Amino acid sequence: MKVAKIAEADRYARTVQAVKAKKVAIVCEWLVTYAGSEKVLEQLLKCFPQAALFCVCDFLPDKDRAFLQGKLPKTTFIQRLPLSRKKYRSYLPLMPLAIEQLDVSGYDLVISSSHAVAKGILTGPDQVHICYVHSPMRYAWDLQHQYLKESGLDRGIKGWLARAILHYMRLWDYRTANGVDYFIANSRFIAKRIKKVYGREAEVIYPPVDVEGFEYCEDKENYYLTASRMVPYKKVKLIVEAFNEMPERELVVIGDGPDFKKIQEIAGDNVQLLGYQPDDVLRKYMQHAKAFVFAAEEDFGITPVEAQACGTPVIAYGRGGALETVRGYRQGTSDATGVFFDEQTVASIKEAVEHFEQVSISCEACRKNAERFGVKAFTDAIMSYCYEIDKTRIN
Repeated sequence: MKVAKIAEADRYARTVQAVKAKKVAIVCEWLVTYAGSEKVLEQLLKCFPQAALFCVCDFLPDKDRAFLQGKLPKTTFIQRLPLSRKKYRSYLPLMPLAIEQLDVSGYDLVISSSHAVAKGILTGPDQVHICYVHSPMRYAWDLQHQYLKESGLDRGIKGWLARAILHYMRLWDYRTANGVDYFIANSRFIAKRIKKVYGREAEVIYPPVDVEGFEYCEDKENYYLTASRMVPYKKVKLIVEAFNEMPERELVVIGDGPDFKKIQEIAGDNVQLLGYQPDDVLRKYMQHAKAFVFAAEEDFGITPVEAQACGTPVIAYGRGGALETVRGYRQGTSDATGVFFDEQTVASIKEAVEHFEQVSISCEACRKNAERFGVKAFTDAIMSYCYEIDKTRIN
């Protein structure tokens, strides 16, 4: 048995080296900032340092380019269209055409990191196409009605035009799923969406979280924290409204975005809005918060994991990726890392906060849970997955 394990480990090492020796193309959508999907891209580039990089458009500022490790992406005609630097999303109807113009025919392995159109890259029968899915196109599928309403496109001529475009995008998105050999989902929640939308099974590999970059701290202060971009689906306004009805509870809010002024107008005296803050300031607040409050339905949700890495419990909406990254409190358990609320309502959040005040959650358990989502866990899983695929195809 020991000899067999050594032989398998040796084969794994040799296969990983063989995979790394392949001609690899990595395809993503737009490069404009360094956020969640870009952190996945960063680790993919580290796994495959020989890879060529392709994307629809690249408007990354110089200060954020280090994660590309010196690579200059090959872009599409979207890059050169008028006002594309600021209005690239407006060219979404042209992106299926654009992604299909990228030539990756000279590569053995194509890995797409997709939340919109990257999975539509054209590949041949002798190529392997692995697609890491952050989400099927949300605004074209089950969130279409919410997207149209929030964008003011739920009525009128513009609304009908938007619906027609999204109908076309759905047809294209479904058809191009056939060009993917293997799907990877960033959570079980997204794996279910892939099954629903494309009729395909997906391996689950959680995205990498820089757990080591968040210092563990048991010295908690008497405030709650929420931090995110202030857009409607993040539900920051809802959290503030809930704390307005709990004047004895202090809430600190970090983040900026379109909804900032609306939230500023309603915030009570117990709510402190700090706007955008650099990473080091955010980490400090995360370390010392009593709990992190998270009301969005996310595909995965990196921020709650980062909070747990600091030893900070999470009060989260019990839907989506939070159910996989937060361990809800149950009587008699010692591994809980937070509590859930069932509805995106003021009353439900208030009830969850009061419940949290009555229970005991270990800071150590929070940190230990966060370590499941570290960078090494991601890179090991990706390389193991490629190894299994290579082994299967050889056999």
